[in-house]
Amino acid sequence: MTSESARRRHEQLREFLRIRRARLTPGDVGIPSAGRRRTPGLRREEVAMLAGVGVSWYTWLEQGRDITVSAEVLDAIAGALRLSEPERVHLYLLAGLNPPPAGVAPAAELTPEVRQLLDAWERRPAVLRDRYWHVLAFNDTARTVFGFDGTAHNCLITFFTNPRYRAMHEVWACAAPAVVAAYRADVAHFPDDPEFRRVVDDLSVVSPEFAELWERHEVGVPVQAVNALRHPEAGELFFDATTLTVADHPDWCLVLYNPRPGTDTGDRLERLRHIRLAAPA
Repeated sequence: MTSESARRRHEQLREFLRIRRARLTPGDVGIPSAGRRRTPGLRREEVAMLAGVGVSWYTWLEQGRDITVSAEVLDAIAGALRLSEPERVHLYLLAGLNPPPAGVAPAAELTPEVRQLLDAWERRPAVLRDRYWHVLAFNDTARTVFGFDGTAHNCLITFFTNPRYRAMHEVWACAAPAVVAAYRADVAHFPDDPEFRRVVDDLSVVSPEFAELWERHEVGVPVQAVNALRHPEAGELFFDATTLTVADHPDWCLVLYNPRPGTDTGDRLERLRHIRLAAPA
């Protein structure tokens, strides 16, 4: 980091801490307030006391001095200032540290907005998945194209075990290493999360191909790979998949599938849709 960018970061840290300190009152944090206070909010020594750090050290931090900080101390300051999770992450970044990954959040119900977006992608498949690539929701077209039913599904496991994917062997074999590398990159953010290990162990038992690729320890970011499968009624389908993070649920990803240009996938989807609509309820 250049000296100029470090200076700007220290300035932003100074203002961020000052403003967050000013928005709290002694009563907010359980400190008796006696007499008239010359400045609004908490004093620096009160924040230092609540965080369990030295007054001089906290003063230097708020002044934007170039001092060494630890994650434990930043967490203590975040608690003293009653920072929200996004504010805590921001504090880490301003202090020059990588924020730790968020813990496992309680399972959240599907929001009406996301459900509406899935259904609005009506003529094309759309899938909502979590950090483990577990499928949380999908639209009717995804149900028909991928053969989803009422049982639980995981995008990684589906890729390696669904006969519709495996029927397109050449395309599948080309994409498989990148899929595994992307999953390993996601696992690296949560090395102690047992659910990732369960997915990997379960899939390793049923898929020797996955087990071999996993042992390569390749890591990569998700790419705009071609998703190809052979549907029992529609035949060969080719999609470009775009993955979007849901802003207010960062563990959720929305995967939107578009027919691959230069293929007749769009026409095949329309025929499949008419078959589905004509089928008795």
